[in-house]
Amino acid sequence: MTHAKRYVKNLRTYEHLDGWEKLTLSQQLRRWNDKYGDRSAVVDSEREITYKGLDEEVDNLAGAFMDIGICQGDRVVVQLPNRISIVIVLFALARIGVVPVMALPAYREAELEGIVKLAEPSAYIVAQRFLGYDYVPLARMLQKKFPFLKTVIVDGENGSDYLLSKMKGSTTEFPEVDSFSTAVLLLSGGTTGIPKLIPRTHTDYIYNARMSAKRCQLDINSVYLASLPVSHNFPLCCPGLLGTLDVGGKVVLCRNTSPDEILALITEKKVTITGLVPAMVNVCMEMLEWDDGFDISSLEVLQVGGAMLDDTLADRIISEWPCKLMQVFGTAEGLLCSTQVDDEDTIIARCQGTPVSPADEIKIVDEYGREVKDGEYGELLSRGPYTIDGYYRAEEANRTSFTEDGFYRTGDRARRTKEGNIRMGGRMKEQINRAGEKIVPAEIEAYLCQHPAIREAAVVGVPDVTLGNRSCAFVMIEDGEEMRLSRVYRFLKDLGVAQYKMPDQVEIIETWPVTSVGKVDKKSLEKMAQETVK
Repeated sequence: MTHAKRYVKNLRTYEHLDGWEKLTLSQQLRRWNDKYGDRSAVVDSEREITYKGLDEEVDNLAGAFMDIGICQGDRVVVQLPNRISIVIVLFALARIGVVPVMALPAYREAELEGIVKLAEPSAYIVAQRFLGYDYVPLARMLQKKFPFLKTVIVDGENGSDYLLSKMKGSTTEFPEVDSFSTAVLLLSGGTTGIPKLIPRTHTDYIYNARMSAKRCQLDINSVYLASLPVSHNFPLCCPGLLGTLDVGGKVVLCRNTSPDEILALITEKKVTITGLVPAMVNVCMEMLEWDDGFDISSLEVLQVGGAMLDDTLADRIISEWPCKLMQVFGTAEGLLCSTQVDDEDTIIARCQGTPVSPADEIKIVDEYGREVKDGEYGELLSRGPYTIDGYYRAEEANRTSFTEDGFYRTGDRARRTKEGNIRMGGRMKEQINRAGEKIVPAEIEAYLCQHPAIREAAVVGVPDVTLGNRSCAFVMIEDGEEMRLSRVYRFLKDLGVAQYKMPDQVEIIETWPVTSVGKVDKKSLEKMAQETVK
């Protein structure tokens, strides 16, 4: 498939959709200021800013960016933690038609070199220090290595010719920006090696946030806690920062994504909605068991996404937390699915719901691209108003990641339930090929978690000379219990599980290794499984 033949989405075909507006992020902020003015917009650990104040500071910084030569069409790497400055930076760049490249605070040289090489940014906006790490030497190294990276702007007290807090703009005339142009470049999962940048337009990104806010039933009284770094699509737009501001609510920024800070902010700020990954939910629940100083009664909706949520953990959240659980499956490339606030608990606990837009198109296909029957697992494909039609400067990836008719291959296993909801089954790459038989880890994890002695489980494939891959189940068990392979076999056999799906290896684990965004690190588990049998 050549570039000339590749499907290109026509955004104008979606103009009939409720919530679809041909406005930029900057124009949206102007409207929010007009509507919500003196209402509190964003709060961090140091200060609070109103919609009016946000718009004014965005004007000042946008002018300052233009004064130092940052121009419409430029790319700028933004690597800032959860603080009000990142919100001002994002909207200021949008105001002058500059595209932010969102980099997580956890990224270091290995990740950033590939991103900078691909995006060719003219500037890099970075924190001076965060959680003990000094970013200035990293910025200088990148600037020395890439001549096109002309400007470093530091959010701090020193370390650069340009300090974010000291920048004052004289320019007040801003360029006209097309809302169908790229508003932000997000990072696709797995940025080591060759990174993939995801171009989201102003119009499609606000539509994404707006449809998610509608699904979550947000309104002017909503208080959203950004528990994860807002450089992520989940806390930025699902509904996140943008969806909350769109309804006039308040966004609270959690500085370091620790469970004690999350619970303290929910208590102090009367948070009504937040989004967490499963591993973090579990830690928060454990903390609540032994510390009664937190009050989460204000919480109305808990979104859980970013990784598979165990059925047993879903049941616990529903029974123990005062809010409604909302399971979420989303991709930074576009498609966003979630359960409904008014769904029955049995549905919420066992699926990831439906797409948030009526214009979303999804298919579930087998390895030959044929749609599977309802109830059968296959790869989830998507196309729609806010799903991209290609990665940025990545024709090779586009040939493999998109079908000829423009469907994005998510790389995730899924099936449709009898109610028409989506039930995810983990990544396609996580599928274990054991002696020619295909095993879906999420399916076995769900079975294992039905055992009364098992609190959590994760199943990984491990290279094996005889089988090609063997399956290893890591289980977290209740205090005082023990778990041997024979006990697991008997339990799964009683459930009627096929013998080839039964784990070849069982390991007890006390704490999960996690990635920088709090997901269970299955690559680390695979290494642990290999080392155990050496």
